[in-house]
Amino acid sequence: MEVCRLRIKDIDLDRLSIFVFHGKGRKQRITTLSESCATHLRHQIERARLAWHEDRESCEWTGVYMPGALNRKYPSAPFEFGWQYLFPASRRTTDPRYPGKIRRHHIYEQTLQRAVKKAVRASGINKPATSHSFRHSFATHLLERGADIRTVQEQLGHSDVRTTEIYTHVLNRGGHAVRSPLADL
Repeated sequence: MEVCRLRIKDIDLDRLSIFVFHGKGRKQRITTLSESCATHLRHQIERARLAWHEDRESCEWTGVYMPGALNRKYPSAPFEFGWQYLFPASRRTTDPRYPGKIRRHHIYEQTLQRAVKKAVRASGINKPATSHSFRHSFATHLLERGADIRTVQEQLGHSDVRTTEIYTHVLNRGGHAVRSPLADL
């Protein structure tokens, strides 16, 4: 769900970072982004920009959904590009929480899960793999590359280091700089 809810403003391609708001456990964190993903994300941002332009031209569009009090605090934000979803739905729909509001929501979690399943099959991987598998692989590969347990804890957004220690069965080499596991692809 963290991926589905990402907004354009959450991606920092210059710093190779992703800001996750209300992630697992409703926590916020900054996590590492691989440079190899930057080009793909630029293309995705442009696809989201096309959807945003389409929405702006529609007289019925009421802006993107804003959580909590943000809608009152930043009344123009629902119409700004940075607040749009990185992975927008293919069409606008009526917001069930606010009848009469026409919005473009983010893609459904099942849509992402199906895409991951299809990609896993196409890659020839013969093990069960889900989006959550990537989270586990990310943590394991960070540890293999020498990231310390506290850094991995921050990257995953765990409040208790004991949760992160599940991944130390691989090895624990101490504190080297954090580098995304995808950087070597």
